[in-house]
Formats: sequence, C-alpha cells, structure tokens
Amino acid sequence: MGEIDKRDRLKESPFSYKITKANKVMIYWDNRMIKTLSEKESKKFLSNIEGKDEFGIQLILAKLTGNFKRGNERK
Repeated sequence: MGEIDKRDRLKESPFSYKITKANKVMIYWDNRMIKTLSEKESKKFLSNIEGKDEFGIQLILAKLTGNFKRGNERK
C-alpha cells in the first residue's frame, strides 16, 4: 500500500463523511464539504466501506473525490 499513499496523507484521516436524512452522503476534507453523492452513489459507497479499516475508507473517499488534490496545496 506504500505505492498508493506515498506521502502518508491518508493516515491523517483528512476525509470524513456524513449521511443525510435523504440517504445522500456528503464528503468532507478538513471539515469542508467537497462533494455530495447521489442516492445511487451513496448506496454503492456504503456497501463498499462495509468491513474496511480506516485506511481503506480514506482511500475510497479519496478516489470518489477524483482529481481533488494534487499535492501542491498550501497548509
């Protein structure tokens, strides 16, 4: 897994998510909402994270955000 997260950013758990009453998933990065999944996408996401550890969930969230971060952001 070292090749996937070379800079160990996912160990810091930068992503989080919340499930709305309408069964949509809202994805957050550093407490800022960056994406809302549709009901269909949310169902798929929730079934994919079953049984995953924190790193696995972070990896799925990172992939769902697509090309959100490239590594040249300021802190």
